[in-house]
Amino acid sequence: MKKFFHIGFSAFFLGLFFISCHDDEDYQTIESVEKIKIDSVKVANDTMDVFTVQSIRTYSTYPSNCQGFYGYDYIYSDNVTRTVTAYKYISNGPCIQGNYTGTNQINFSPQQKGTYTFKFWNGGNNWITKNIVVE
Repeated sequence: MKKFFHIGFSAFFLGLFFISCHDDEDYQTIESVEKIKIDSVKVANDTMDVFTVQSIRTYSTYPSNCQGFYGYDYIYSDNVTRTVTAYKYISNGPCIQGNYTGTNQINFSPQQKGTYTFKFWNGGNNWITKNIVVE
């Protein structure tokens, strides 16, 4: 009985080992991260109250399904100026070529009254500028 238990226990863990080592053919890894221009920005309200939250949506165009949104570089230049640059990932694997638009958002929650200026990188030395007045 004891030998049967050891053989069964060993077979169980050996099975787990083979399952965990199986490569999934659809698995893709990120090869690089690069800037991607923000094509347009949607600010729902150009006036808002202090301590409230507003979503600011950004739109970028990707040339294949092997690329997508990675994150933002969100820099405070001073108390009221924000510079926003979007980054995309590029992954390996089979890719379907063709442009698609990706939508992402920043949740803005001001802690002070004032006029906040957002500058979104639009490629080269170009920026999309949006102002939000916080009362």
